[in-house]
Amino acid sequence: MTDRIELRDLRVVGTHGVLPEERERAQPFSLDITAWIDTAAAQRSDDLSDTVDYARLVQLAADVVTGHSFQLLEALAGRLADDLLLIDPRLAAVEVVVRKLHPPLALDIASTGVLVRRSR
Repeated sequence: MTDRIELRDLRVVGTHGVLPEERERAQPFSLDITAWIDTAAAQRSDDLSDTVDYARLVQLAADVVTGHSFQLLEALAGRLADDLLLIDPRLAAVEVVVRKLHPPLALDIASTGVLVRRSR
């Protein structure tokens, strides 16, 4: 499947990380979501009911980041991907990129991140 919905650089604040200060103080995360879905019906009808409402995808992602606390980005990204697939049975696959924008490293690095892909 080549059709997809792309959501880029959703900024959400959450408390995820291994270090105690990461779990006590919220920090910014950036999310990219790609959702593979056949959009042929939506192309013909121009009707939202014939596709997945990306507002639902964004809200679910924000709710997971703000409502849970994970030590590892791998766990956060996996939970996001699993939950996103549950939104609509028409989704064939999802890909989630989670980036920690201010990782607690002694070197100058813009972000750290994990990419997870799930499919039916």
